[in-house]
Amino acid sequence: MIGDPLILTIVLMVVMFTFLLSSIWIAISLILTGITGMLIYKVNLPPGINIFDKIGDLLSSSLYNSLNSWSLAALPLFILMGEILYRSSISDKLLTGLMPWLGRIPGKLLHINVAACSLFAAVSGSSAATTATVGKITLNELKKRGYKKSLAIGSLAGSGTLGFLIPPSLIMIIYGVLANVSIGKLFIAGILPGLLLASVYSGYIMVVSILDKSVVPKTQENFTWKDKVHSFRDLIPTFLLIALVLGSIYGGFATPTEAAALGVTGAIILAIYFKTFGLKLFKESLFNAVKTTVMISFIIAGAGFLSQVVGFLGIARAISEYIASLHLSPYHLIIVVGIMYIILGMILDGISIVVMTLPIVLPIIMAAGFSPLWFGIFLVFMVELSQVTPPVGFSLFVIQAISGEDIGYIVKATFPFFLIMLAVVAIVTIFPEIAYYLPSKMIG
Repeated sequence: MIGDPLILTIVLMVVMFTFLLSSIWIAISLILTGITGMLIYKVNLPPGINIFDKIGDLLSSSLYNSLNSWSLAALPLFILMGEILYRSSISDKLLTGLMPWLGRIPGKLLHINVAACSLFAAVSGSSAATTATVGKITLNELKKRGYKKSLAIGSLAGSGTLGFLIPPSLIMIIYGVLANVSIGKLFIAGILPGLLLASVYSGYIMVVSILDKSVVPKTQENFTWKDKVHSFRDLIPTFLLIALVLGSIYGGFATPTEAAALGVTGAIILAIYFKTFGLKLFKESLFNAVKTTVMISFIIAGAGFLSQVVGFLGIARAISEYIASLHLSPYHLIIVVGIMYIILGMILDGISIVVMTLPIVLPIIMAAGFSPLWFGIFLVFMVELSQVTPPVGFSLFVIQAISGEDIGYIVKATFPFFLIMLAVVAIVTIFPEIAYYLPSKMIG
């Protein structure tokens, strides 16, 4: 039962790596890989069905369905907000304002990626929007100030995935609907694991900074309490912008897309306040936001087509059914399911992973004694891992677009944070109370 899908999966992985290594555009590589899979599998089609007609139907429907989403409207707005913040003096003032508070902490401003991604994750609920927005603000500033590039990129890639774990989260909403689990409980259950992951990221940055003095600038500045008080002049405007976006969502006044529009308006107002806004800045911000959005949307469309093909070929279903037939112990089952999701994350986007596997995997998990609430948090972690897993690691592509670095360099820089995510998954698995605690206290 598992032979053909496994062989087909291996073939598709080889084809995809070949296309990606040949410098073909990422989205085109994903589409060509999907077409290759359909051509290989055409022998199983009923007589009289033209494979090219089937490919055309699948390609057109998947491209449209992948991009026909109102939630995606928030993406270009958050990217534009980040572009305006980056091109005005606001990003520099943010880092300057944080320096008196972070200057004596090992790692100094490298912790900004973790803190900013945690905040923006609570705004957008999107890994791509979080990574793109924060990356536009921090990467170049950290490079100019002499921080080690690989640690800045790695911390951004790891922290950017918090968009799935810290509410509001699209993945949690989809899981809650499919698994009949309270979305409110899922949101609350994700808070402590999200804070734990962010804290471990910061802890790792501290350890690396202590062991390797070259990752931060050698200059050491001493700041007084007067300097810290004065720093609020640079910090308060940015915090007010974040409060505007977050408050409009949690106060029930705006959807994430509407809040993103408020964020763009707020960024423009701040740029005017700091006397850095002008027509040239706005045109450059708008142009680069369009370029980044088109790049991300094209990759989403390509990944959507490949996901449709994988579902059409029955790969995800066959692997899930094979795992069920092994009759494993609970923790062995979780390990095998985790490995399965990591493998699927190499070729599928997060939403497709959840939708295609949950109907089969969830009954197996519940039969083994695991709570569907806890498994929802576990599954979100697996989706986060898929964002930094090549060859279809979406966060890796976003960082490549905004940094201009080679994808191999980005993967290498991200790998320690991938291992940290695995460690936190293990902790939450061994101590599920981390996910249960807040829902048990706050929701009846």
